[in-house]
Amino acid sequence: MSDEADDRDPGLFGPASVTWQMHGDPMMWIAGVRALYLQALHPRAVRGVMINSDFRKDAWGRLLRTANFVGTISYGTAEAAERAGARVRRIHRLLGVDDPELLLWVHCAEVDSYLDVLRRSGFPLTDAQADRYVDEHRTSARLVGLDAAAVPATRAALAGYFAAVRPELAAGDDARVVD
Repeated sequence: MSDEADDRDPGLFGPASVTWQMHGDPMMWIAGVRALYLQALHPRAVRGVMINSDFRKDAWGRLLRTANFVGTISYGTAEAAERAGARVRRIHRLLGVDDPELLLWVHCAEVDSYLDVLRRSGFPLTDAQADRYVDEHRTSARLVGLDAAAVPATRAALAGYFAAVRPELAAGDDARVVD
């Protein structure tokens, strides 16, 4: 006995995921802005944005494109998410910005920003759910070209990653332009 709802593709995460719970919250817009500012602290990552993006003329458009990608991978079908990931990988490859180190930085900055902003805003999330969220997003890391096994799977691993990368970060001239 099957009805139409049972036959629909729940996508990469599905309605029981922490991702589905969190990503519908309006605070995700604030979290997205935080992610962009955090990402700008990596000198090579922000240099790639400066060279290959029109964010200075269309910052809102860049945020909307990122939000569309996040929405697609969060709530779209698995096929739509895979297509969105392939599009991002193709663009990064064409621009020469498919460096796994930089992709990992962008990924971790996004996941940390989404989690931190929502928790600080009062979104009800246990520590176990927060760890589950970080682990769920190893799937989104795979979509953009990362080896999911090399991506932090817990909040502690994410904190360890940030501690290791911190010496490389700087609020240099390029990062200051992002304001």
